[in-house]
Amino acid sequence: MKSSESPVALVPGGEVAPGERIDFGRPMVVAFGRRIDVRVVVIAGIVTLLALVCGFLGLLLGKFALTPTEVFQGLFGVADKRIVNTVVGEWRAPRILAGIVLGAGLGVSGAVFQSLTRNPLGSPDIIGFSTGAYTGGIVTIILFGTSFVSTAFGAILGGILTALLVYVLTWKGGVQGFRLIIVGIALTAMLNAFNTWLIMRSDLDLAMAAATWGAGTLNGMGWSTILPATVAVIVLGLGCGVFARDLGTLELGDDTAKALGVRNEPVRAALILIAVALVAVVTAAAGPIAFVALAAPQIGRRIAKSQGTSLLMAAAVGGLLLVAADLIAQHGMALTNQLLVWLGVIGVDTADDIQFPVGVVTVCIGGVYLIWLLIHEARKAP
Repeated sequence: MKSSESPVALVPGGEVAPGERIDFGRPMVVAFGRRIDVRVVVIAGIVTLLALVCGFLGLLLGKFALTPTEVFQGLFGVADKRIVNTVVGEWRAPRILAGIVLGAGLGVSGAVFQSLTRNPLGSPDIIGFSTGAYTGGIVTIILFGTSFVSTAFGAILGGILTALLVYVLTWKGGVQGFRLIIVGIALTAMLNAFNTWLIMRSDLDLAMAAATWGAGTLNGMGWSTILPATVAVIVLGLGCGVFARDLGTLELGDDTAKALGVRNEPVRAALILIAVALVAVVTAAAGPIAFVALAAPQIGRRIAKSQGTSLLMAAAVGGLLLVAADLIAQHGMALTNQLLVWLGVIGVDTADDIQFPVGVVTVCIGGVYLIWLLIHEARKAP
């Protein structure tokens, strides 16, 4: 690993003098043949640390309150009380891991689609791939029950078929980002109507299961679900990383990318397939969780002040957003009531610890973010 930051000596004509390195304006290192932005790595590490702090709070809080010592003992299964090992190791830890890992997967998927479309609105939940995965999951639940394996297979198949349909409808001598978004929005509306019809026509128990899963929730998350999902997210995330350099080049435009040796359509098709699979895995595990894929890449880009969309920053911010949203969903009502008691607004905290699906919280947060994003983009327009 070596630093690639050094003063630049320009010769007449603007070219770099022989033997001189390019100054990128910020610390850079070269590792494994690739330039790595030190600022992005450091900030991504800080964001990941914040996600772990939120996760630790999630392990502490609840109706069965624990001390930090009990949490660490429960993680390793050596607590004196058996109930502590069960609460921490079997109930809370899988949920925390799910929030971080699945959020990271959504962040990476959103970064890929926003880079391909060169549009901050180009996320899988806007384009329709999340809805397609949800449709596949609903069909599988109605036909084969609520098994994770069958639901995962149906969600992946539904997401891929939706991506193929959007790709075909968008194709016109290539895939244009704006056309991809418009076609995706139209297909999302059609799939939402179809999903509603499926739920209304199905058996009551299956309809309730599909509706609960469709809200997007980490409730009841266990190791049997999150471990295979974690492996899948890591493998698919590394697959996106393989194409990270080409993805950054595609942001410069198809003509520039082709001139730099990128095989535009094969690379774009591979990235779409991998990113759709990421969304489908998350959907199969926790249901369609909205707006994390939309917000995480842009928030990460602004925090790191990077020129392009960083997959690493998107993953870190996505993990933080989802685990923090789940913390609010589980304990937000109880903490709010305790705060009101402390401020003297109410006398006694008699409210139950009401828990919401995490998808409800991400929709609320994402709605505010989407309004801000639309206003911001409108002001930038000439």
